[in-house]
Amino acid sequence: METRELRYFVAVAEELHFGRAAQRLGIAQPPLSRAIGQLERRLGVALLARTSRSVSLTEAGSVLLAEGRAALDAVEAAGRRTRRAALAGTGGPGLVLVTKAGASPELLAELLDAYAAEPGAVAVDVLLCGIGEQERLLRDGRADVALLHRPFDSTTGFDTEELRTEGQVVVLPAGHPAASRAELRMAEAAALPGLPLPVWPGPGGAYPDGPGPRVRDHAQLLQLIALGRAAAVLPESCRTQLSRDLAAVPVPDAPAVTTVIAWPPHSRSLALAGLVRAATRR
Repeated sequence: METRELRYFVAVAEELHFGRAAQRLGIAQPPLSRAIGQLERRLGVALLARTSRSVSLTEAGSVLLAEGRAALDAVEAAGRRTRRAALAGTGGPGLVLVTKAGASPELLAELLDAYAAEPGAVAVDVLLCGIGEQERLLRDGRADVALLHRPFDSTTGFDTEELRTEGQVVVLPAGHPAASRAELRMAEAAALPGLPLPVWPGPGGAYPDGPGPRVRDHAQLLQLIALGRAAAVLPESCRTQLSRDLAAVPVPDAPAVTTVIAWPPHSRSLALAGLVRAATRR
């Protein structure tokens, strides 16, 4: 299969409409239809079930959509990492580390300080992203290494080392009656009067979605809580970032959160190996 064919198929599979997919790709619809037909003949399977009114994925098409996305991500990642390696030789960043904005700031500072003290350490460019975006940025090559948080972020397909495990707290306005409690159960935290849990960005996962507002990033979430519009269950280390108008109450039955450093398993970067070593020895 050619990269072009995979890109065409993924566009059709995601849009489930040849016209919209052709517009997204910037090509005419007839050559797109011919390319998909040629791909099906080459594979010997039907990828799409077509009627005069709809397009849907067959079981084989669903498999190719998942595999195709991964393959295209790998191609994009290879190109980005190759260009970044060339830049490193001209004074560009040696490594790009991605982490969720507002997550584990003390741990990140310790890690960077420990690595900077290593012989041969290179510059590390820290990329701060929105909630749940680290995994995608690592997979598509915009980052070389990431701090991920299980069980919220998927580490499938990455090499990882565990850095820290901690409990969780519910963050709520300091003036709320529940703020004085010694602890809250998860069921109680999810049912605080007037403080719904937020809807997290991206596809479903281990984050407990609630009926509250949709959030994009950590700063927006804390502002919504301070305004009395939401509450959220977060790792205990978030306490260091809370202003005086926010309170944190332990939630002992919430799942523990493990911060890991993650990187692509095929990486041969000596700089990356040194960063991982420093992170685990700090």
